[in-house]
Amino acid sequence: MYRSEQILFDNGEPVRIVVRNYTEKDFDELIDIQRECFPPPFPSELWWNKEQLTNHVTLFPEGALCIEIDGNVVSSLTGVCTLFDPAHPNHTWEEATAGGYITNHNPNGNTLYIVDISVRPAFRSLGLGKIMMQAMYHVVIEKGLDRLLGGGRMPGYHKNAHQLSAQEYIDKIVSGELYDPVISFLLKCGRLPIAVVENYLEDEESLNYGTLMEWKNPFKNGLPSF
Repeated sequence: MYRSEQILFDNGEPVRIVVRNYTEKDFDELIDIQRECFPPPFPSELWWNKEQLTNHVTLFPEGALCIEIDGNVVSSLTGVCTLFDPAHPNHTWEEATAGGYITNHNPNGNTLYIVDISVRPAFRSLGLGKIMMQAMYHVVIEKGLDRLLGGGRMPGYHKNAHQLSAQEYIDKIVSGELYDPVISFLLKCGRLPIAVVENYLEDEESLNYGTLMEWKNPFKNGLPSF
């Protein structure tokens, strides 16, 4: 099981954090985090429920991470192992994650797929999302997987859709001409866009688009394993 203690600084004040696997005792806090992170118009039925969380900690506990500060859970990151073919990238979040229930978890998969990442708004200045992502890179390396992959929301796209296609929007983020709170964050975490997918997730701000963002395992030889 994963556990790492670190000290961060918030305006010069030390903040001690614990990165660890989440367990059943954390479920209420994890659902509350979802409520804070994904307010309307994001559909509330897509927030975690306890059946989903139970599957996370039983089917793939290594992919269930959280950060704790002063005994409280303030962020979470969930993954699932899947078999991914880069030549056929199109899919939906529902298909990739079995609707968040991860009943499709494949212990023999080649890819760690990010199901969700959530950080309480009050703690986002600490860089907790990047710390959790780096912890999940450790899981990719430990298991000898080819990559970490996930579909990033594009919450700024609805403001630009009148003049840019979804791909053009992503291109301008990569070039530094535009900023998107999710895609720009994932770029800072070392992930690169490999495809823009239509109807990825019911999400008004992203106009239902998602961008597949990949981090390749630097210790693999680059040969396909699907």
